[in-house]
This record gives sequence, structure tokens and C-alpha cells, in this order.
Amino acid sequence: MKRRNLLAGAASAALAGPALAQPARNRVLTMVPQANLTSLDPIWTTANITRNHGHMIYDTLYGVNGSFQVSPQMAAGHVVEDDGKTVIITLRDGLKFHDGERVRAQDVVPSLTRWMRRNPMAQKLATVTDAVEVVDDKRIRFRLKKPFPLLFQALAQVSNSPAFIMPERVAQTDAFTQVRETIGSGPFAFKTDEFNSGSRVVYTRFADYVPLSSGTPSLTAGPKVVNFDRVEWNIITDAATSAAALQTGEIDWYEQPPPEIQQLLRRNRNVKIEAIDPLPLTAVLRFNHLHAPFNDKKLRQALLPAISQADFMAAVVGDEPQNYDAQCGIFTPGTPLANDAGMSVLNGPRSVDRAKELMRAAGYTNQPMRLIGPTDILAPSALTQVGADLVRRLGFNADIVLTDWGTTVQRRTSREPVDKGGWSMLLTSFSSFDFVNPAAHFPLRGNGTDAWFGWPNVPRLEELRDSWFDAPNLAAEQAIAREMQTVALDELPYIPVGAYKSITALRSNLVDRVSGLALFWGIRRT
Repeated sequence: MKRRNLLAGAASAALAGPALAQPARNRVLTMVPQANLTSLDPIWTTANITRNHGHMIYDTLYGVNGSFQVSPQMAAGHVVEDDGKTVIITLRDGLKFHDGERVRAQDVVPSLTRWMRRNPMAQKLATVTDAVEVVDDKRIRFRLKKPFPLLFQALAQVSNSPAFIMPERVAQTDAFTQVRETIGSGPFAFKTDEFNSGSRVVYTRFADYVPLSSGTPSLTAGPKVVNFDRVEWNIITDAATSAAALQTGEIDWYEQPPPEIQQLLRRNRNVKIEAIDPLPLTAVLRFNHLHAPFNDKKLRQALLPAISQADFMAAVVGDEPQNYDAQCGIFTPGTPLANDAGMSVLNGPRSVDRAKELMRAAGYTNQPMRLIGPTDILAPSALTQVGADLVRRLGFNADIVLTDWGTTVQRRTSREPVDKGGWSMLLTSFSSFDFVNPAAHFPLRGNGTDAWFGWPNVPRLEELRDSWFDAPNLAAEQAIAREMQTVALDELPYIPVGAYKSITALRSNLVDRVSGLALFWGIRRT
């Protein structure tokens, strides 16, 4: 039996289990998320599921809307003095943590200090900052070496370790150690007593959260009004079971259904299918630059003729070219810095045989390599399957290690060589926000052991990134972006393997969903 037919048949049955009483059910929103939640620290990891968790329980000083415009969120406002070198931010009234304590500047400063160790845009901010200090309980002060025009954009970042505000005692945790306490400042509280990794994650509406009194909800800007008393994430790895549960109303939202399930769900008038983000996510093939075989640039380059972005994208979204971009470069397609510089290496004729020739010329003689990836999260799993087939066809001495996403996230932190449990290659994807410009672009960093997993050392990328921050206008930014892409497609910190629209499915009676990612304010049941 074909896989698609098997899934369709299984999905026709209801998910077994008792139904909630209707009045109580209306106060609960239930979702099958994209992956299991294994890390609770959105500063320590860039995993999207942990980022989503972070937006549930934490808040930020500034928010950003779908047009990338920044506005105060936890901040009441700010003043800029000393020709831009002093910025004082004031907290708005009524801010509380989930344990009932007031949010103070004494909490904000260590939260930002920890964030500045890990977030790439914040790392740049740190280089021009003399101090972030407490003025009084409600005010913090940035003392800068020079003006940093992107300060508020940095504080409002949506993903890649956002500037979430934590209690002082939690924020004092080393940035490279995971926090264990989940007391936040956001619209939902985390139910530690009901958390069961691999099974269920539960959040309850934080009654003392004070949304902004004006504005329009858009991404992380505007009032974060919660319309449900309880949100449950049910970890269901079987697509057919999740689809059946959505169709019968046992769950409300299936964050990331696979392509064949999307086709099934489109036929159900009680379910709606839509892009979770208007902009595409970019998929990447990431190399480990610390160890053989991919510490050799020539060997990294040898793979280029064999890379077919269309093959990778079809595995993620199915045979629907309108939902993917197979000529994707370094920056998010459809945004101002996206360009075609250096793209001939990916857009010319595809040839596995040519790649094999280049591998031999680079001196590859059957050295072991290890590809790691997940089995339980749609896009990275599909990408990894294509990658596994590719390295086998290329003749690599490949060890393919497939585990759950949580294990993959933990394993990719290892800097050991392959013979000591390390890795050589992985495939994953990033939200549109992450690749809009060099500021937040984790995989584009070339700062060696301080870079994102894979640790490429490409000084020219760092020089160009610094120049981008000082660019006087968009035209100058675009010129730098073109050169960055040219360098990146030569040095290959990673290979872009396409961009795709992430499709989500939810019950038709859910309205006012805030687009961009899985956000739970604004959304309500009619």
C-alpha cells in the first residue's frame, strides 16, 4: 500500500479518548506542535519549538509587527541622549512575573546581559556597549561607545534567542548553561507539574498579565490579548493520528502537517489550511568546519554540483512548486537583501558525477562522515532523508544517525570529531525573520568557535557584517549583501537548499490568528 493511501485511511478514524465537556472545551486550545519540547531555555538553543515556548511565557521590551516595524511592548518608552550614545528605557506599569513579583530594572539588566552573549545581533550590540545598568526600579540605561541605530530592532527580535525578560535569579544563569526555572513575564504561565516531555506541554493564562491598551496585534507587537484559559501542546508524532484528531475536533490546531495530510485536510470544511508565515523559511545544509572531512573548503565545494534545491523542497512541501523557491540564496526570498550574486554554483546543471570528480580532486579517500537528523519533525526530517540519499550516491563513507529532534538539538552542540561521537553534517530550516539581514543571521556568522553549531571561521564575512551595520542606506546594505552572498557561496558555512512556505492546519472556527509563527494571543474561537 502506498504511504499516502495508508495515511489517508488511518486519518479517517477519530482519535480515541474521552471528549471534554463543551463549556470547558471552549476555554482550552489544543495543538499538535511541530516537535517535542526538550529544552526550556530559548536563549540557550535556537530550536523553533523552544522559541515558541519562549513567546508563550516571556515578554520583550519591544515588539515587531509583520511589516518589521518596532514598537514598545514591556517598555513604556525611551529617551535618547548624548548624540545617541545614551538610551534610557522605562518599564510600563503593572508588569509582573508569574510568581507575583514585580518586573524591575534589576531583572531586565541581567536578562539583556545574558542575551547579549548568545544572540548574533546582540553580540554586535555588546561590542559598542560600555554598560547596561540599572537607573532605578523602572529604568535601565544603555551607555554606548557610539550610536547603535538598530538597538530597538535588536531588542524586538522575534527569533534566534529573543531578548526575553526573566527574573534576576534566573537571568544570572551562565548563557551557555540551560535555565531550569520557567518563571516568565508573558501572557501564559508554564505548568511545570503537567509537563511531560514527549507527551504534553501545558500553559495557563496569566491573569496578572497586562496587555498594551492600544494598537493592533501583529507578530509580537500590539496587545497580547489571551482568549483561552489553557493551551495544551499534545506531542503526537504520527501524522495520521494528528489529522484524525483535527478532523474530529479533538485538537484545534496541527502546526505542521506533511504534504499528503494537507491534501486530505483540504477536503474537510471544518479545517482551514494556510501558510503560518507569509514569507518562506530557508533550509540549510550545515557543515561542521572543525573536523574532517568538511574542514576542507574544496570538499565542501565539491557537493555544489549535486545540490538540487527542488529535490529538497519537494520532500518538504510535496509536488507544489508554488509553495517553494528552488533558487534560494543566503537571504530570505522576497525581502530587500535577497539577491542572485554567486548563484551560478547552485543554478547551473546538476551532476552527481561532476561532484564525485571534485571530491576525488579534493582528496577524499573514504574518510568517515556522520550526518545527524531527526525523525519526528517535518521539515528537518524530510531534508535529512534527501541529504542521506545524496551522501550515499556521492560515495561518502557515511554514518546516518536519525533520532528524535530533541536528541539532534543536543547532539549538534558537540565539538568532538566523528570518532568521538561528533557530527559532520546536518540539515534544518530557519524562520523568515532569521535570514532577512546579516544582523540575526546565525548560520552566516564566520566567527569560529563563537559561531552557530558548525563553527565556520570566515573573517571576511565578519568584516562585511560589521560594514553592514554602518551602511548609510538600503543601496549600500544591498551591495554588502551581494558580496556577503558571494563569499558565503565560496566559503560555504552552509549550502542553502531552498525556501518553502510552512503550511499549518486549524479548525475553521478559530479566527484572528496572529501570523508569523505559532502564537497564542489574538486567536479566538467563534
